[in-house]
Formats: sequence, structure tokens, C-alpha cells
Amino acid sequence: MKVAIVGASGAVGQEFLRILDQRNFPLDELVLFGSERSAGRKYTFRGKEIEVKLLQHNDDFKDVDIAFTSAGAGTSREFADTITKYGAVMIDNSSAFRMDEDVPLVVPECNAEDALNRPRGIIANPNCTTIMMVVCLQPLEKLSHIKRIHVASYQSASGAGAAAMAELQQQYEEIVEGKPVTVKKFPHQLAYNVIPQIDVFQPNGYTKEEMKMFNETQKIMHTDAKCSAMCVRVSSLRSHSESVWIETERPISVEEAQRAFEAAPGVTLKDDPSSLIYPMPLETAGLDDVFVGRVRKDLSDENGLTFWLSGDQIRKGAALNAVQIGEYLIRVGNVK
Repeated sequence: MKVAIVGASGAVGQEFLRILDQRNFPLDELVLFGSERSAGRKYTFRGKEIEVKLLQHNDDFKDVDIAFTSAGAGTSREFADTITKYGAVMIDNSSAFRMDEDVPLVVPECNAEDALNRPRGIIANPNCTTIMMVVCLQPLEKLSHIKRIHVASYQSASGAGAAAMAELQQQYEEIVEGKPVTVKKFPHQLAYNVIPQIDVFQPNGYTKEEMKMFNETQKIMHTDAKCSAMCVRVSSLRSHSESVWIETERPISVEEAQRAFEAAPGVTLKDDPSSLIYPMPLETAGLDDVFVGRVRKDLSDENGLTFWLSGDQIRKGAALNAVQIGEYLIRVGNVK
């Protein structure tokens, strides 16, 4: 089994290295690719030093079985044919192909089988906020069909990459030292602030990030449920959180929902408000599961339920989900 990581030097690329090692992913050879800026860097994996190769249009992917790509939508579009030319499965973390009809959009806890039908050799990894939400919605969908979803996200700096995380830390240092605050990765200062915008605004007044949640949820869950989202950047460093309200065809009790969450793969219930126990990004960072708490009835809707979730955007929201797709393909014998 030969595996490649494209975008190895980025935040998600580095997480790929850690997760592949931690989960003992069954590979015999690992190759790393990057841009001109990162080519030549060396990283240690399972005791072996691996040098990042320059991503080029050549035959470097001839013997690759699975390629995990996280180098941006433009790079994914440009190099997709090169990566898949000889049969490699491209599991892509960018937004490039998510809504293409001939590219499956997969969260293993929800629709793993969709990964088996990939005419172009590409499987898309969904948006981070969508991944974490649908992992929690799937067990509730099994209880009663979800008709409507409202969600407000509280997204950490990590969602904008390693440079954005560094900028947030830098901003706090500059504020303490009385220096001008550096603002490059966000539309406004993020330190001591929240920004009600993630990605660019669309003609309907929603941002691209919010529309991803609408469209991707329907594709992953094969549902007609409509999702109205408000995505907000907050000044936590890592791990995203979401407040979710759903309307189902029949009422779901709090106890039913809690039991479903407890039994669901990839979900950990952490819900004891009387003891001030609920998920928080400070505690969920670096962990694999999506953590759920504050489960309660929606006071405005007899068929409504609301809950809070928190999970690591770089792990389950990106690298871990992609690796789990790869694990599934190997398990069912569906790699070249």
C-alpha cells in the first residue's frame, strides 16, 4: 500500500502524518508532496525521514494507491487528472469537487458506501462544520426524518489554517504589548472579537461557508432537509462548536436523543448541565469524536430538538474523516 499526502506542510497535512501513525494505517510507503515553498522540507514518519517532493505534472503517482490532498481547491482542480491517471484514489479535502454529481461526498458514519462509486477516482471530504453536524444528525434521522435544520457555528482560527492560528496568537501578544494589531488572515481583528463572516458573501446574503452546510448536508444524508446556517469566527485557537436546532416529523424526546447519541459511532455524549458538564473547544481539541451536550426540547416547536456540539476541526473536520474513508476502502477491498 503506497500512500501520498499532497500539501504535507500545511496544518491538515501535518495532521495527516500524525493520524496515519496514531491509527497504524496499513501503508508500506509514504510519499509527501508540496509547493515550491515547501518542497525539500523533511518530516519524520515512523522513524523514517521523508523529504517533500515538488508537486508536478509527471508520473510520480503511478504506484500510489491512495492520495490524501489538502492543498487548496485550485491545486486540486489542476492536479486531479495527474493524481488519478494511474488509478490512485484521490481523497480531496478542498471544496473543488464536493458538489460535482460524479464525485461522492463522504462522511463514513453517514454514507460510507457512496465512496465505492467514484467515476473520476475522486472522493470529496466535506466542509468541517458539515462533517461534525451530520455525524450528530444521522442517529437522530434514524429516529425520525429531519425536516428542517438551523445552525449557528462558532469556528476557531484553525479553520483558516496554520497561519491564521499564528496570527490570532500574534494579535493577543500585540494587544498586551500595546503594538498595532496585525490583520491579514481575517477581515477584522479576531482577538477579543467574533466575526459573523466565514468565506465570501453570496447574492442571497449567506456566505459560501453557510451555503456549503445547506448543500453538503443534503448530498451526504440523501435528504430533502433544508439547513439555514450562521457561521461565525470566534477567538478560540482550535476546535469548532455549533448550536443546532432541528425539526423532525415526530417529536423526539431528550432521553431518546441522548440514547441515540450514546450509541452513535464517532459521537460522545457529555451532557450534565447540573454539574456544568458540556463540550467546550478547549477540551475537544486534539480528540477524534464529536462531543454533544445541552440536549433539550426546542421551546418554539413541538417537534423541535436542540443541542450543542464541539469537535476538532483539523481532526474529524478534515484529516481524520479523510483517513477514515481510506480505512473503509481498504477494509472492503476497494482500492486499486
